[in-house]
Amino acid sequence: MDRRTEKVSGEREEMNMITVNYFARLRELTGKTKETIERGSMTVQELLDWAEETYPGFGKDTVHVAVNEEYALKEDVIQSGDNCAFIPPVSGG
Repeated sequence: MDRRTEKVSGEREEMNMITVNYFARLRELTGKTKETIERGSMTVQELLDWAEETYPGFGKDTVHVAVNEEYALKEDVIQSGDNCAFIPPVSGG
């Protein structure tokens, strides 16, 4: 394998990544501000399911998801390279 092939392979690997950002209590639960998931694509619901499996108590039924800074529906598809944010419910008065 020559260097050119290695570079192309490396670029392909980077292309299969989804960045996830955590806020408020989710940041405390995960211990992270963000992380990268090695997936080419998935639905918002699949992302929520992954989060609940990975971080028990995540609260997938009450968390909203933004994809590329726009609120997303559970059936929306997240593509590799997208930037997602988990937004927990906000309380206050």
